[in-house]
Formats: sequence, C-alpha cells, structure tokens
Amino acid sequence: MSELTYSCLLVEETEPGTFTRSVAARSLDDLPEGDLLIKVHYSSLNYKDALSATGNKGVSRKFPHTPGIDAAGEVVKCESAEFSPGDEVIVTGYDLGMNTPGGFGQYIRIPSSWALRLPDGLTLKESMALGTAGFTAALCVLGLQNGGVRPGDGDVLVTGATGGVGSIAVSILAKAGYRVVAATGKSSETDLLKSLGATEVVGREEVIDSEGRPMLKERWAGAVDVVGGDTLASIVKATRYGGVVTCCGLVGSVDLAMNVFPFILRGVSLIGIDSVQVPMETRLPVWERLATEWKLDQLEGLVTECTIQELESKIQDILKGQLKGRTVVKLFE
Repeated sequence: MSELTYSCLLVEETEPGTFTRSVAARSLDDLPEGDLLIKVHYSSLNYKDALSATGNKGVSRKFPHTPGIDAAGEVVKCESAEFSPGDEVIVTGYDLGMNTPGGFGQYIRIPSSWALRLPDGLTLKESMALGTAGFTAALCVLGLQNGGVRPGDGDVLVTGATGGVGSIAVSILAKAGYRVVAATGKSSETDLLKSLGATEVVGREEVIDSEGRPMLKERWAGAVDVVGGDTLASIVKATRYGGVVTCCGLVGSVDLAMNVFPFILRGVSLIGIDSVQVPMETRLPVWERLATEWKLDQLEGLVTECTIQELESKIQDILKGQLKGRTVVKLFE
C-alpha cells in the first residue's frame, strides 16, 4: 500500500516568502506517522485553508504542504481498535491542514483520536457542506443557548451572513425558532438570506458605531460575530441586558477597542468560540445535533462543488470575500 500515489494540492515555498500551488502526485510514504489512514472523498474550503495555501506562516509553517482543515472519507487502515476498514469518518480541526497534510489530498494519515464516526442522518458530502464552518456555527448557537438566550428574547444578529459560518448560523438559529437579523455587505443576497430563515437583512454599516460611543441603545438579545474589530465592539455595546455575543472570526481586525461598561452595567457575556481543540465529548453531541434537529433543509442550496484542479480560483475568490455559502471539494471522480 505504501507504493500507492495520490493527488493533492501541494503548496511549495520556492524561495523565502514565495509560494506556488499545483496539483501534484504524492506517495503514502510522504504522509506523517499516525494510526489511522483515511481515503478522503470530500473536503471543504475555509478561509484558513486559503491562508495556508498562500503561505501564511501564522497557519502553516512547514512546506511543502497540503491544506484542508476538513476531511470526510472511509477508513483504509486503523492500527488501534477505534475504527475498522470501511468506516465512514469526519475529521475537522486539530492540526489537520495546518502542519499535518490535510483534506486537499486524496489520503490523510492522522491520530485516530482526531476522527469521529459519520453520524446517522448525514452523508459524507453533507458533512463537508457543514465542515468546520458548520461545526463552528453550531458551537456559536450552543454558546447563545447555554448563556440563556432563548427564542422570543429578541433579535439575534449574525454578521458575515453570506459566508460559510454566517449562512449556516442563520439557518440553525431560524430552525431553532430565533428571530434572525442578518448583516452583510452584499445587498444583492437579501433573497438568499431570507430563504435561509433571516427575518431581516441589514447592511454591515448599520451595525458599526462610527462615533466611538461607550454604550449604544440596546438592540440585540444575542449575536454571532465572524468579523471582529469595530463590528464586534459595536455589537457588544448594543447588546441587551444579560445578552450573549459569540465571536469566532477576525477578518475585520484582531483588535477590540472598547470599554468594560457593557459587561459591568448590562451583564453582557462575550464568548470566544474555538473549533480546533474542542474535546471529543463536546464534538460528538454537536455533530449529532447537526445530523438531526439542526439538519438544514437548505444545505444543498448553500453548496458549490469543485475538484482540486478547480481550487485555485476558489482560493482567490474566498480571499477577496467573493464566495458565498460553502465550497465542497470532491477528491475522486
């Protein structure tokens, strides 16, 4: 089996700071050690994958490298008793696609502790239509629920609503009975967002406080923010007494310029969402909910499928903020 070659997207550093991408043939011997070998049927494209593919050293430090923080496929070999050949599994997070060759290759080799069985109710493709974005969105909604935000409490805001995390968060919240306000810079996508369950769609400029006021009029019962920076600060300042804001993104900025008034005068909670190192005892029930009560009727409509040969243009699109919904990568024809 070690002589088998497979196709992958390979990122190489040809000289310091210069990176190239190509579809290349690799051997299983090129994969790292691990007790679980998986034949990858589907992956998905996330913003972090695009950063890895362009050589961002904050994401990936070792090159040549194959990105892809998501993978879904079947077990080829497992040296532990955890899985058997033919089992269908999902892998998201941990070090996959960062410094461990990821889902943009037809095979991966990882520790078996990184994988979970595909839940009943999801296909491999559907699991990657969700992927890290869907898992993160679900964690954000769970954070709101655990923080006490209930349907009927008032408007729940979702920023970056046409993106991967945002669009799925809109759908899950609407399915769970919340009144969702979707914020986007793409006014042309209003109909899409309403089809996903948004009650109201606003421009992203309507969310941001440009005057730097310490507090804003109470508006949001809760919020899911994927932007960060001034957007996140403005949301927190406009959140109602006892409200909850979950944050999981930084495309706007990594800085948060605000005071503590919303926290100590209104009891607002700001919850950071990480999807990389989440323990398996948390992952499993979240994926079960994504396969059952939170399974999205509109999921297929959010998905664009591509091959690894077509990834280059998709990477450029996501870096420019021009992708909407989810891009699923099919590894085998």
